[in-house]
Amino acid sequence: MGQLNIKDEVLIAEAKALAAEMGTSTIGALRLAVQSLRATREREKRATQEAKIAAAMAIAARVAELVPPHLRKSDHSDLYDEDGLPR
Repeated sequence: MGQLNIKDEVLIAEAKALAAEMGTSTIGALRLAVQSLRATREREKRATQEAKIAAAMAIAARVAELVPPHLRKSDHSDLYDEDGLPR
């Protein structure tokens, strides 16, 4: 893998301070920080996706309520022939 050359003195100082607090190396602290941030972002992404799905399902439920009851149920027999193939 490639090498990462960090020239940001503030970041270096913060990474060293974090490493000292954690009792690990600077690389270990940076690794954990990056992994933690990526995991947080993945959880946020998943939550956003789940919220979008829930919103779509809520819209679908509201639309379904607008369909007259006699049109809500169908066995779809009109869509398939006697062999189960599409007409």
